[in-house]
Amino acid sequence: MAAASPLPESGDLDVLRGKLRELLRFLRKAIPIANAHTVEFYTEDLWERFVGGSPDKVIEALRSHGLSAEAAPARWEERPLEGAGENSGFSDFSNIFCENSQKLVNVEAFALAAKYYSLPYFGVCTPLEQVLVTLGGNQQQKPGNKVKPDDFMNAKKCHEVQVMSELIGCIADFCGIRQVIDLGSGKGYLSSFLSMQYGLKVYGIDSSNVNTHGAKERNRKLKKHWRVYQTRSRAHINGQVLEKAKENTAQDKQKCKTNTKEKLLSINNSVTNEDKRSVSDSVLSDFTDAVISDVTRQMENHSDTLPQRAGSFFLENRSTLLNVLPVDAIKLASPATKDYGKLSEEHEEKKKTVSIKDQAKESNESGIYSPLTSYITAESELCDIITDLEDCIMVGLHTCGDLAPNTLRIFTSKSEIKGVCSVGCCYHLLSEKYEEQCKDYTLEMWGFPMCQYLKEEAWCCGRNARMSACLALERVAVGQGLATESLFYRAVLQEIIKEYYGITECDKHVGKVYSKSTSFLDYVRKSLKKLELDDSKLTEKMIMEYYEKYKPRMNELEAFNMLKVVLAPCIETLILMDRLCYLKEQDNIAWSALVKLFDPVKSPRCYAVTALKKQPCFQVEAGC
Repeated sequence: MAAASPLPESGDLDVLRGKLRELLRFLRKAIPIANAHTVEFYTEDLWERFVGGSPDKVIEALRSHGLSAEAAPARWEERPLEGAGENSGFSDFSNIFCENSQKLVNVEAFALAAKYYSLPYFGVCTPLEQVLVTLGGNQQQKPGNKVKPDDFMNAKKCHEVQVMSELIGCIADFCGIRQVIDLGSGKGYLSSFLSMQYGLKVYGIDSSNVNTHGAKERNRKLKKHWRVYQTRSRAHINGQVLEKAKENTAQDKQKCKTNTKEKLLSINNSVTNEDKRSVSDSVLSDFTDAVISDVTRQMENHSDTLPQRAGSFFLENRSTLLNVLPVDAIKLASPATKDYGKLSEEHEEKKKTVSIKDQAKESNESGIYSPLTSYITAESELCDIITDLEDCIMVGLHTCGDLAPNTLRIFTSKSEIKGVCSVGCCYHLLSEKYEEQCKDYTLEMWGFPMCQYLKEEAWCCGRNARMSACLALERVAVGQGLATESLFYRAVLQEIIKEYYGITECDKHVGKVYSKSTSFLDYVRKSLKKLELDDSKLTEKMIMEYYEKYKPRMNELEAFNMLKVVLAPCIETLILMDRLCYLKEQDNIAWSALVKLFDPVKSPRCYAVTALKKQPCFQVEAGC
């Protein structure tokens, strides 16, 4: 375990609750926009109900403020919403929403408020760099012995796995832990990388047998890649050492030739032939010792840049030349004296012994990543799933729905789990205790809310709002925009279904018909068939009349969805702060924080909930 070191400050519980109160005051006004279903945009006349103003002006304002990459102003005078607390004199959001109609009337202020109440600007996150520095950096990953995940992962997954693995590796080193449990491990990318790159013993648990089987097969293939990388690394370093040895040998040999010739000439006329041989051997021996000493010194000077893992050509004592140079390098110097020949044989024998040990170790480590199939809940007993459970870290990369909050509950309740690093996703799959449609459910553990404050408030987001929280503002900001046309097609289709078939609610879903359609007409025909509705009621002309009627109003739909995109980070902030406050409420937690791990353009769900259990050696800064 690492030496005592203050963990970074991550916010006092009372401060976080105060920020939650601010956030809720804004969301009470704004969340109806997020809960409005885009499918019902025309059937329920959502633009008229929620927004006052023209769609073109709304789009322009959002592009200037809500989707801009500029940081929020730092001073209160420039960002008046920062003082929107009870003591600020700013008691409501009447400048943003109309007092009577509750319509959005000030889009610029709405965009600034949404930005302020999002994680990048809300002051509740701990920088990743600060966490890594505090934890002492990753000591397991050595230069020259790296896996290249981009060879067997896509760019998004490669980015996620590399960054998250570094943090997990640091936590493992800091806590002195070698076992990791990866919940919702899926295809096993994170688990495999942690085991191969950081030497951790990883159990990947997934509820899908298909995923587990695929992970085992993928892990087998990745190990082939890993062995290739190790071989290339050893060959590269061996070549460097040999090249350096040859270079130094050539330089020193030239110098020694000159010195030797001078010495031999000076004593040539005063000694016997036997004495000449003795002097010659003495000089050559001095030369060989000088070369070996020089190479040894240079290897020791660069020992920190060379890998120390099993399978490399290093032996146990790296300060000795015979344990640093490859066998071939030793043989180059051995003819100078018979003693070196003996040492070379001993060295070769030792290498054979170590090689056998390495092979045995590799065989034992073939299960260093073990994919398992199990459905995990908050009540799951890990010791029934993992027979050799020991002190460990629990992690999850994009754990869906309730698995993310359940990961935190398991962490707080199991003494063996010393740390957690969880990145959730699929907020729309969360179970909500106070959601109207969930009132008949008998769940004991709900996905949301977790913390005491939101339970006291009986706060409910709603499924559509949670779905909105999954929208990727940063991607929209860089031009990877919303699929406006497909949303438009679906909204107009709903109007057709309502007027011609009398259906206002339908349990069936259209799905991905848009991507398989060549036109709006084709889309409607295919969708009606998928919904098992008789499309013979509609002629081509009737369908196209709907298209022409609503096409001029497509900008309303675009503007409304941009409002939902701008609001999305606020809802995600609420969900993640709920989890952080839950951890702050636990007596056995030494430190907990929200940490931004990923580039949100590459990976929109980029925040990790991270925590460590109390340990005797931990020092925690005030406010953690």
